Amino acid sequence: MIKVRFAPSPTGYLHIGGARTALFNWMYARSQNGIFVLRIEDTDQVRSKDEFLQEILDSMQWLGLKWDEFYKQSERFDIYRKYAKQLLDEGKAYKDGEAVILKVPQKQVKIYDLIRDEIDVDTKELKDQVLMKSDGSPTYSFACVVDDALMEISHVIRGEDHISNTPKQIVIYEALGFKVPKFAHLPLILDDERARLSKRAGAVAVTDYRKQGFLSEAIVNYLMLLGWSPGNNQEVVSLDSAVKKFSIKKVNKAGAAFSLEKLKWINAQYLKQMETGRLMELLIPFLKERGYVDGNVDQDRLAQAVNLYKGRIATLVDFLDWADYLFIDDVQIIPEDREKYLSQNFSREFERLAERLNQLIEYNMKTTEEAFRSVTEELGLKASDLVHPVRVALTGKSIGPGLFEMMSVLGKEKTVRRLKEAFTTPSIRREE
Repeated sequence: MIKVRFAPSPTGYLHIGGARTALFNWMYARSQNGIFVLRIEDTDQVRSKDEFLQEILDSMQWLGLKWDEFYKQSERFDIYRKYAKQLLDEGKAYKDGEAVILKVPQKQVKIYDLIRDEIDVDTKELKDQVLMKSDGSPTYSFACVVDDALMEISHVIRGEDHISNTPKQIVIYEALGFKVPKFAHLPLILDDERARLSKRAGAVAVTDYRKQGFLSEAIVNYLMLLGWSPGNNQEVVSLDSAVKKFSIKKVNKAGAAFSLEKLKWINAQYLKQMETGRLMELLIPFLKERGYVDGNVDQDRLAQAVNLYKGRIATLVDFLDWADYLFIDDVQIIPEDREKYLSQNFSREFERLAERLNQLIEYNMKTTEEAFRSVTEELGLKASDLVHPVRVALTGKSIGPGLFEMMSVLGKEKTVRRLKEAFTTPSIRREE
């Protein structure tokens, strides 16, 4: 039976690197009809916090990485003490004060890594290994070995930063007479300068990406590409589809560069393909948090807005930034756009257009365009003379979807009022 584990410490939030490790373990288990264990390594009672544990659990569930078995090391201290005593009784370990320390034998340790092939280590490079600290808590390596053995973990899949721990742990496995699992050390995630990913470059918590409006399926899709490929240059791939193709032996040895732009691109692909109804459900909490909507959401109008911007946004938060003018009373116009598009006084033209639009019985994209073109023709203007000034006055933005689509979704009342107030409101009043 294939059995793997993801073993985070609740001393911080689940970050992108940890999520990628969890994902590759989960994919390997599912691809082999195996078991995926989530083990919380909370032996550091001072630094381990409940808030971090809850965030890890929430993030794992949000990403869709459901576990089959769950353990907390803080509940297993008696087990570690039992095996430490066994090694003391067998003369394989000794005490230094209250600490229990393993005698490391002189030998060559061979590690066959499923990704990196064979790794040889001479134990001369290792010092005797502390198993139990003087405060009665186990060390990372000792608790890890005991748990992996008792939980029958067949494959230990973790980051290459753990390579130095592996020979130390193999020595402990052998001292206890436990079967040594197979190992696979994943390449590190690098920043755009090929250095190890830092918080500055993107090693932030999964929760942060969630708050920024990334979709769980897009994050999972991107993480699986950091060190592995489904083949055929495929970049947008569902988790179910990827599981069928996944092989741990096909994971790259070289570090994988994290690109926020690539993540945004993948997220945008998922947003474009998403049904409007589901996208609305995801957006409503963001809209409520900004105060743009209350409990009573105009579903039809929101659906129109979502369809207007679905193909233009890379994150859920992008929608709020693009479509804020639909939900607020007064738009804010940046000085550069005000100078460029509203320095000429169009108050007469805007007033005429506002009156014509206000007279419309049916207010939609077709009728607003007809009204706009008839007004510009009557005033002897080209349509292009007014398109950008009107867009900026109505939305506070100089770019966006088609003007008449935007006017239709904005609605008659707000459109007419903003046109009439465009050159009287202090925020955009032209200096005389």
